[in-house]
Amino acid sequence: MARTRTTPIRVLIVEDHRTFGEALELAFAREADLEVVEVVTDPSRMADAAARHRPDVVLLDLDLPGMDGARATRRIRAEHPGARVIVLSGEDDPLALARAFQAGASGCILRSHGVLDLAEAVRRASRGEPIHDEVVVEESLRHLRRRRSRDDELERRVERLTPRELQVLQEVAAGRGNDEIARALGMSRNTVRTHLQNILTKLGVHSKLEALLVAIRYGKVRPPGRPGRTELVG
Repeated sequence: MARTRTTPIRVLIVEDHRTFGEALELAFAREADLEVVEVVTDPSRMADAAARHRPDVVLLDLDLPGMDGARATRRIRAEHPGARVIVLSGEDDPLALARAFQAGASGCILRSHGVLDLAEAVRRASRGEPIHDEVVVEESLRHLRRRRSRDDELERRVERLTPRELQVLQEVAAGRGNDEIARALGMSRNTVRTHLQNILTKLGVHSKLEALLVAIRYGKVRPPGRPGRTELVG
């Protein structure tokens, strides 16, 4: 038999739209088993409020100004690991939702749901039950899996670049044109062009800039503007 809770579920609402947050607070006040401890509209006060109130459940806006849902979830749980975080999502942003789940969110619910649905989600989260709009969560995880697969393939492609090709890319990072690269590396202009074409083909990109960004991302080329000699990284 389920154990009856004798104290209200303490809810912290983190929502930068004050009107929406206060409307939720008023609606939850009609529910005898729910107590809104605070409505936080400034993300910089969020972690402090979680530490101070020790809420059972946090209703968290996915799209806070200057802070995404994953980072906000991690900060809340760092201050109060016992809190269950429900992400309030107003848009179809599967990657942002997937990252919030990875950061420790218990689930998500669309902002378009009615107050009774939101209240029931809070109750379920307080009991340790997962909260999700099934379609939204499945699409989020599918999107994340596709993203990871693309990242893994891109990393494999970067590893196929030869040391000489990476040297050419490093010269590109330094802002040098093909003639300057040829002089710096002691090769002909046609050889530079051949190396660049091979790089684009191996990485599956369409421009030198795309190739350069990929090589920098995976630590194979030093970003432009960093002090030191032009040299191969990795």
